[in-house]
Amino acid sequence: MLHLHNFSKEFNGRPIVSNINWHLKKGERVGLVGENGAGKTTLMRIIAGQMDPSAGAILLARGATIGYLPQDGIVSHETTLFAEVMTAFAGLQGIEKELQLLGLRLEAMGGGEEDEELLSRLGDLQEQFRLGGGYSMESEAGTVLRGLGFSPADWERGCAEFSGGWQMRIALAKLLLQKPYVLLLDEPTNHLDIEARNWLEEYLTGYPHSVILVSHDRFFMDEVCHRITEVWNCALTDYHCNYSKYLLQREERIARLRETKRRQDEEMQKIEDFISRFRYKADKAALVQSRIKQLEKMERIILPPERKRIRFNFPVAQKSGRIVMELKNVSKSYGENIVLDGIDLLVERGEKICLVGHNGAGKSTLMRLLAGHGLQSGERSTGHNVAVDLFAQDQSIFLAGERSVYEELLADAPFDAVPGLRDILGAFLFSGDDIHKKVGVLSGGERNRLALAKMLLRPVNLLLMDEPTNHLDLFSKEVLLEALKSFSGTVVFVSHDRYFIDALSTRVVEVADGGIRSFPGNYEDYLEKLGMMRLDPGGEPLPVCHPSGSLQQAVVSHKEERLQRRDEEKQKQRKERSRLKRVAEVEKEIEEAEELLLFLEQKMGDPDFFKTTASAKTVVGEHATLIQSIAGLYAEWEMLQEDEASSASN
Repeated sequence: MLHLHNFSKEFNGRPIVSNINWHLKKGERVGLVGENGAGKTTLMRIIAGQMDPSAGAILLARGATIGYLPQDGIVSHETTLFAEVMTAFAGLQGIEKELQLLGLRLEAMGGGEEDEELLSRLGDLQEQFRLGGGYSMESEAGTVLRGLGFSPADWERGCAEFSGGWQMRIALAKLLLQKPYVLLLDEPTNHLDIEARNWLEEYLTGYPHSVILVSHDRFFMDEVCHRITEVWNCALTDYHCNYSKYLLQREERIARLRETKRRQDEEMQKIEDFISRFRYKADKAALVQSRIKQLEKMERIILPPERKRIRFNFPVAQKSGRIVMELKNVSKSYGENIVLDGIDLLVERGEKICLVGHNGAGKSTLMRLLAGHGLQSGERSTGHNVAVDLFAQDQSIFLAGERSVYEELLADAPFDAVPGLRDILGAFLFSGDDIHKKVGVLSGGERNRLALAKMLLRPVNLLLMDEPTNHLDLFSKEVLLEALKSFSGTVVFVSHDRYFIDALSTRVVEVADGGIRSFPGNYEDYLEKLGMMRLDPGGEPLPVCHPSGSLQQAVVSHKEERLQRRDEEKQKQRKERSRLKRVAEVEKEIEEAEELLLFLEQKMGDPDFFKTTASAKTVVGEHATLIQSIAGLYAEWEMLQEDEASSASN
């Protein structure tokens, strides 16, 4: 599908990749990983045709197309949402217009040879339109838009009305509908909530072509990718597994490299000692020259640099009371839009509570109410010795633009935290000269990371964090995760990172339809409980406040069974998608074979056909082989249809 041949790229004399040969097969889903600055985005932009390589070539299969979603910078203004995403079907829309024009011409004409030509052209176009999915393109566009979080009410809104994050969703929707043969996605989950991420995960799992993606969402990478390609030391190294297994295999590989390098260093030292000892002895000259050549031919083993293990703890705050915070009959509305309607929520010491729900459901509103901002009705009470700090999505606007990164962090740091400031900045991707940059010139992502680093210095016992994982790479998320897990206080947070939620949360609170519902455990437990509720809709209602131990017990007891059932359902869906894909392929192969058969039969019907015996014999042989091939295709098609009937009966 795609081949990088003797491929190199340099920036200002610094090599990004050097003389690499790398192959992407049809249907592969590859996760591109590496340190920040290793060249992942550069590599994707070169494959997409936005940059030129310094040397080598990019080879594509004939007719293959490439689609690229960058991290940001895509804006649509001119049309409505639905009209904009429908431009993904430009080719089919062109056929549709020509069909309409041909229909009008045929109505206006009275018959004749020209009518027959138009009818023939009309038939060909109708078949192209059908095979290309022209009759289902509106429904397909609707499916993708709903999956990415757009409601039908949004479809006729102008694209200019949507914010930057939603603009990226529009671009992603168009790209998915185009179905390029090589799909390049650079941080596609950055602007997606959990529901949209889950939908995209399922969509990419069944994507019929090849995918290369960069993502800082570990769970997403694990579910989507079955091959990880690491960009390091100007080379690409493949691991044929998901991301979690890659981490283990990489450690094993580095351990083997380290041992091999140790043995190589010992051998080289022995050779160098021999050369030094006998360099000036005439009777050993031949042996010395032999050792020198041996040393020159040895390929030096290079180890990946060990990333500095950074770990920090929150400043110790006073211990709060058992009840940290309580909301009673709290409501919040914006005009006529009621976001929260008479909710009750109890937060106890040591809990790690994750708020989940659709975009616009009220998660950020609830977070601000917990922080004491904007209460309209009801009661908010805090417990004994509670010290609160809020990290909002727009927290970065409160940074001082004239200060350097280091000065901004230093300004709020307690005295005993000063020695560790550089480590904390390093954990959030500020290293070297980056710490001397002025805050005013930082990108949005850099400002968010700095605001988060500042928050982690303050001695508090209740952290309210609205999407703290945005703009963090996998390593920084791990640092933050470990710090929060060891935090002795209480955390209420919003995140769209499944791995982060599963590893941290002790309770999930769903915000929806003006109310809240509490689920014990992490996000996986939450999904399991939702599955139990769907299977038993008449069961006991879910508690709206603090979860009970009996519910936790019920979740645990049914977890294994639900997991097995979900896995079986997923396997069944994947098998059905595979069957439908093969049915379409077989039908296309039959159509092409029958067209070729018709051509051969017309050729064999020519009166002069048998004048050249050798060529006639070849064609007759091809004809016989083709008949057998078509018979085999029809047999396979019938078997696939029987498989469908069998599945339906089961």
